[in-house]
Amino acid sequence: MQNSETTKFIIMGVAGSGKSSVGKLLSIELDAVFLDGDDMHPPENITKMSSEQPLDDDDRRPWLQNIGKALKDKPDKIIIACSALKKIYRDLIRETAGQDVIFIHLIGSLELIKDRMAKRTGHFMPLSLLESQFEILETPDKPENFMPIDIDQPLESIVEQLTQIIKNRC
Repeated sequence: MQNSETTKFIIMGVAGSGKSSVGKLLSIELDAVFLDGDDMHPPENITKMSSEQPLDDDDRRPWLQNIGKALKDKPDKIIIACSALKKIYRDLIRETAGQDVIFIHLIGSLELIKDRMAKRTGHFMPLSLLESQFEILETPDKPENFMPIDIDQPLESIVEQLTQIIKNRC
């Protein structure tokens, strides 16, 4: 990738879709910095989610601005894992970043992701909030700059496909 091309990526999707796993491996393939958006939540958000309360738009605003600032502050290639479920969230990230951002949307069925989340340990997002994420998800569409990818395949295949798409597109 050259400096004039888009080098800012958000791996988006509902909880349990594999954002962090895909982001970490993809960052190695693209020689990019990886940041987990979960680490950018204000403490109040983590407390609220840990007590099985879904976040509202007001809760998410400072978190999304933190993500946009991280994109803006990094001059090199960067990949951030962030749910970015609504278009207004993606717009706020782009606005705060002040530049083009490509959203990589990890797509999977409720059943597939429930199964994955049931096997996951050590995460503050409870399985009980998954359905609320599917309810508010607004799938990216034109003119948004995004790449959809089906997650019902091995992790290595997802990363390989994304690496090729990004190298050909950017």
